[in-house]
This record gives sequence, C-alpha cells and structure tokens, in this order.
Amino acid sequence: MGTPIAEDLAPTGVLRASINLGNAVLAQGTPDAPAGVTVDIAREIAARLGVPVEFACFDAARKSFDALTSGAADLCFLAIDPARATEVAFTAPYVVIEGVYVVPRGSALTTPADVDRPDVRIGVKQGSAYDLFLSRTLEHASVVRGDEGVTTFETEGLEAAAGIRQPMTAYAAAHPGVRVVPERFMQIEQAVGTGKDRRPETVAFLHDVVEELKASGFIAEALRRAGRPDAAVAPPAR
Repeated sequence: MGTPIAEDLAPTGVLRASINLGNAVLAQGTPDAPAGVTVDIAREIAARLGVPVEFACFDAARKSFDALTSGAADLCFLAIDPARATEVAFTAPYVVIEGVYVVPRGSALTTPADVDRPDVRIGVKQGSAYDLFLSRTLEHASVVRGDEGVTTFETEGLEAAAGIRQPMTAYAAAHPGVRVVPERFMQIEQAVGTGKDRRPETVAFLHDVVEELKASGFIAEALRRAGRPDAAVAPPAR
C-alpha cells in the first residue's frame, strides 16, 4: 500500500499529469516526449509519492483544465484565476510570466490603458489565462477568441492580440509589421493544481513541494535547461 497522500492524489496507482504544450514557456517537446519545467515538477512529485507518472498533453490550457476537472488527470499546471479556482485547488505560484499585447507597427496604441477602448478588438487564445483575465477586467475593448490569439488577430484584422511575453516577442520579431506593447497588462501566476475533492493534507503536500522546489533552485534549473531563463521563479508564498 502507498501512503495516504499517494492514494488520494494518484488513486489509479499512476500520477496522471495534464501538460499544456500550448504554453512554450512551461512545456516543450511532443506529446510522446514532453519536456520543460512542468514535466520536471510532475516527475519530482511522482518520485516523492513513489508512483509512476503519465503525461496527458494538450495544445491549450482549457483542455488541460478539462482533463483535471473531468477526472482524466490528477495534476495540472495552470495560471491561477478565480474562474478556475472554483474547481481547482492551487498551490502558490512556482513561475511568474507576463501577458503583453502585440499591435500593428503603425498603431497609436502604446500602453495597456490605450488598448482598453471601445474601438479595439483583441485576439486571444480561447480559455487562456489572459482570455479569462481580460474578459473580467476590460471596460471598453472587446475580446475575440480563437485557437490562437495572433492567428485571429491576423485573419480578422484586429487592433491587438494578447499573449505571453516570450512567444509574443518572437512573433513580433518574425513579423516586421507588428510590435509588442512593452508594458505588461497582467502578471500570470503559474501554479500546480489538483481537484477540489482532494484531502487538505494532499493539497498541503503539493504546496510544500512547490515551495521547496522554488527555494532549492530546482525550478530555476528546470527553466535554464528548457532555455527559458527569462521566466521568473515566483517569490516564496506569503
């Protein structure tokens, strides 16, 4: 018999982790051979539980969320958001990344405040952390959802696209007709999550592991190995 926490978190005897390959800061590789900081964390948690790990890989955060909430996965790696926290028990964040806008090079929009205007349409990846955040906080601009925010921005001729700083910077570098709005519109706190039905001791175990991995340099080293040194390790939990 395994420990009570292992039995609670991995009831099938295997820790099933949902991985979002759509966020290149957190996961890279292929569904058959995923890599990155989220994969490293999942392997470490499984090792501490004394169980094997199995990865279910998706191309969008909403699909990773659905895998957890449907019971197809035991663990997820998602941005903390009130809309998700009703169904997911989150640790404190392990990595903090930034959401930024891309706009046409000749656009008059230069700050996030400029973007929130009635005549501005923003392309977003449906179900992403920034979709949830902007849908909740924008007062004037409108959100246009698609499989990829930049694709929707291009095909529909929108005024802006929202996304994570690193891939948006790469997109702008490859498309001379657009530029990044330098100031972030949000800080995205990435955390480990499990089902709300897990025992308090199980959630506390995940919280403690994440804090230890931040403090020990494990997270920083995982980001370095993945070629993502520009992602920031989250500060210790308050």
